[in-house]
Amino acid sequence: MTLKAAGRQSLVDTVVEALRSQLAAGEWQVGTRIPTEHALAEQLQVGRNTVREAVRVLVHAGMLRSRQGEGTFVVSTADPAEIMRGIQRAGIRDVLELRIALEAEAARLAALRHEPADLERMRAALDAQVELEDAEGRPHSGSLELYADHDIAFHKAVVEAAHNTALTATYGWFSSSVREALVTALDDQAMPKLVHGDHRAVLDAIAHGDPDAAERATRALLEKPKRAVEALLAGD
Repeated sequence: MTLKAAGRQSLVDTVVEALRSQLAAGEWQVGTRIPTEHALAEQLQVGRNTVREAVRVLVHAGMLRSRQGEGTFVVSTADPAEIMRGIQRAGIRDVLELRIALEAEAARLAALRHEPADLERMRAALDAQVELEDAEGRPHSGSLELYADHDIAFHKAVVEAAHNTALTATYGWFSSSVREALVTALDDQAMPKLVHGDHRAVLDAIAHGDPDAAERATRALLEKPKRAVEALLAGD
């Protein structure tokens, strides 16, 4: 395979994409060692320094791991960054369905593992949100972005109260897509307004240490916008 690019950096990017494609195609399985820099340089017809830089990019991306004196091994055949780009391209319904899956389990675990500081963060986020509402319970004009930030802060506090590092990291990646979908929904009069009673139900269930009630309350909270989105899609 011969790769050609206009400049050094673009050539490194080209090699990164070539290696990423080989990983995604399963040419090297998770746990196996990839070919040496010399072998890859010959295969791709580029310099070893270019291969070294491309491999370093994929190490930072979490797809490869270098072991001193042993070589470079496959950690994942899927690029986390590409996964996140896929989520960002997803529609609001897809985002809501994933939210339900992640947040319902997070709320269940939070009911079992929360600490007092976790509950304080949830309450603070809800109180801050109320201050931005008009008499109808919708955010004041010009405060949409900040209102969304407080809502995301509440849901992130719930997830963090589960005290599961992997879940917190996953939701941290996902929260930007959640926020984007939320801002869109808040600006759409056809979507239901946020109801603080629903959020308080989640908080109360967690505070009382009731995992089943926390999961039910979370599902009930997110099912409302999901049904509204499905109705809009059906109308289209």
